[in-house]
Amino acid sequence: MIAQYLALKAEAGDALLFFRMGDFYELFFDDAALAAAALDIALTRRGEHQGEPIPMCGVPAHSHENYLARLIRAGHRVAIAEQVEDPAEARKRGSKAVVARAITRIVTPGTVTEAGLLEPKRANWLAALAGEGEHWALAWLDLSTGAFHTRAGPLAEIKAERARLAPAETLVPEGSALPFTPRPAADFAPARAEAALKSRFGVATLDGWGQFSRAELAAAGACLAYVAETARAAAPLLLPPRQERPGSTMAIDAATRASLELSRSHSRHSLEAAIDRCVTAAGSRLLAADLSAPLTDVAAITQRLDLVGWFIADPLGRAATREALSALPDLARALARISIGRWSPRDLGQVAAGLAGALALRRALAGRAAAAPLLAQLLGQIGTGGIGALVEQLARALVDEPPIELPGAIRPGHDAALDDLRETARDGRSAIVALETRLKSETGITALKIRHNNVLGYHIEVPAARADPLLRAESGFIHRQTMAGAVRFSSPELASLAARILTAADHALAAEAAHLEELRAAVLAHAQAITETAAALARIDVAAGLGELAAAENWCRPSVDATTAFHIAGGRHPVVELATRRQGNRFTPNDCDLSADARVWLVTGPNMAGKSTFLRQNALIAVLAQAGSHVPAASAHIGVVDRLYSRVGAADDLAEGRSTFMVEMVETAAILSGATDRSLVILDEVGRGTSTYDGLAIAWAVLEAVHDDLRCRCLFATHYHELVPLTAKLASLASVTVKVREWKGDLVFLHQVAPGAADKSYGLAVARLAGIPAPVLARARAILARLEARREQTGGIAAGIDSLPLFAAPAAAATPDQLREKLAAIDPDNITPREALDLLAELKALAAPN
Repeated sequence: MIAQYLALKAEAGDALLFFRMGDFYELFFDDAALAAAALDIALTRRGEHQGEPIPMCGVPAHSHENYLARLIRAGHRVAIAEQVEDPAEARKRGSKAVVARAITRIVTPGTVTEAGLLEPKRANWLAALAGEGEHWALAWLDLSTGAFHTRAGPLAEIKAERARLAPAETLVPEGSALPFTPRPAADFAPARAEAALKSRFGVATLDGWGQFSRAELAAAGACLAYVAETARAAAPLLLPPRQERPGSTMAIDAATRASLELSRSHSRHSLEAAIDRCVTAAGSRLLAADLSAPLTDVAAITQRLDLVGWFIADPLGRAATREALSALPDLARALARISIGRWSPRDLGQVAAGLAGALALRRALAGRAAAAPLLAQLLGQIGTGGIGALVEQLARALVDEPPIELPGAIRPGHDAALDDLRETARDGRSAIVALETRLKSETGITALKIRHNNVLGYHIEVPAARADPLLRAESGFIHRQTMAGAVRFSSPELASLAARILTAADHALAAEAAHLEELRAAVLAHAQAITETAAALARIDVAAGLGELAAAENWCRPSVDATTAFHIAGGRHPVVELATRRQGNRFTPNDCDLSADARVWLVTGPNMAGKSTFLRQNALIAVLAQAGSHVPAASAHIGVVDRLYSRVGAADDLAEGRSTFMVEMVETAAILSGATDRSLVILDEVGRGTSTYDGLAIAWAVLEAVHDDLRCRCLFATHYHELVPLTAKLASLASVTVKVREWKGDLVFLHQVAPGAADKSYGLAVARLAGIPAPVLARARAILARLEARREQTGGIAAGIDSLPLFAAPAAAATPDQLREKLAAIDPDNITPREALDLLAELKALAAPN
């Protein structure tokens, strides 16, 4: 057996090998050590190999998916070696013959299809990256739904596309410096890939699906080769590759996605999580795709907005639609499991119930007046290609709630021969009960039982103390097994009954399996129509969910056109507003008008005032509008944004050896080289992380470049108040500030954006709110006073440093007269406790030498 294991392990390569042995999957040698550590299970020893004990561990076969999920999340690949031969057949070859085993599949993060291994609301993409120089491409597919896409473009755009998808696994050619799954270079050969695609989809040419570049073919071929290797003999459902055109969606790079927290993969407080009102998993997956790739086609955006508006205008219809959708199973993933061969009767039941529910929903929506154009198109996708006949066929054959395993999936009355076999098996079991009753009477052993197990089959069991009469040769009973407290027997009559029952049961099981295979073939024959139905249901769910959200949160329909307008009245941050409300507070809305004569806003104000929130909320409103959603505002007019850039809140990248400032500069460089006059850019505190003059110079130059060269819409937040005078020089630059107010020594944040500039940064006030010790604040206040006093006469901040106590000769301690003057200026009746503490620190500083 170990020789068989080692041969299969060599075939599995770097994957852990689940080796089926009876009711367990066993792991040996290094695999056992890795799995035991990852799963926190016992590592034992068994037998010897080359004179050393063999490490091993195992997991129960009936619950192995739970362990698989943990190993996959830990980054492992797992090969499954199943028994492909009946043990009885193996015994015919000899008593020591080993049951034949073979690797039936390899489970990897990008190729799982089981419901227990997938997140219902997230797509599970397998991607492949190929290309060189300026010609790159990405191909990606989801085996759990059959979706298959490609896109070509420069490497920077392809990396941004990969960031959008966040694939579970990415394939690259061997030798690549990219930290992804390496694959043989032959898998990326364009000619081989083209042949594989034609063979897979049964076509003579790919021209009907687009003009694929060599890099696209290479990436798509690598995906197909990997699927073939991991799925083995199974044939998963895959739709023809869909070529994504550059410019059809808003370009958003990886840094911007992370900064704006668009998806659940970036944050649990993401935009996706905050607005998801879908009632189906497929709807949630489609919503995530919409938010990750907002449209740039005005007509398509308008169609989506019309459908959302239709659901808002019909609350009763919206509620009925959402209720109907919530009862439907995940059609796309059930179909994928059926196609790949990892299915159960329950999956057929889900397809039957899902299609029947879809047809009912189509009838209900078709009867409502003034449907939106997109809804009419979606209803036309539901139930095409003979789906009605398939639903009737499934309903006739299947029980209402099919089990996961046989028997019991085929409805009584569907097949008379199957009903007869079931009746024979039931009659046999009744005869077993009658035989038990008679044997009790004949032997006088009231504790006699007829039992069944997988080793002995049907057998008679009596207590050991009463077994002697049955052990006699003339008793008619055949001794089978002696245990501590019981003895087991058989008899010719019982053996005859058992054979009849098992024969009938086996034939019934085979008949059910044949019916299910017939139903599976019928479902797969309608795979395209089922896929279109599932896609239509998901789009309806997204629109109804967004309608529910807009109605509940008082969101408005945006006006989206081909201009460069960006006018938001009463805009709100969709995520922060919900969090603010949960805390019992009200979010303060703000306007933003990046019109032609003020397309760049210079935003000033202290930390914690809400500058970053204001910047992000306007970017998120643009994403929502172009995704086809209503937006959190009183009104919104948005000219289509072709590229969205956000440089807000940079962090270091230690893995790449980049400091926070370096990351900020790289992101800023990407904006300056990639943005167009139709882009929206939000920049926060450009120039921080280096010296004051360096930072100010960089911020100044970047602001001028955005205004003069890019000529895009931009929100530019800064603490460099020296930039405010640029409003007189740059014609389309406007200055706004986030208002605050000081009240009795405390800083009050109003969160209101208004024209003008901040009079100061209020850094010390924010530091006090953060809990900086009073002596440190007092020292900072003294230094700040001297810096500000000398700014005019020294020509700037740096020129006055020599006069500070830190660098100048120690000053004489304050005289008693100075202390008295300070004390005399205090009004005890009009001082807060916080101010009193600060004054005590100042007095102490005056009394001591500097």
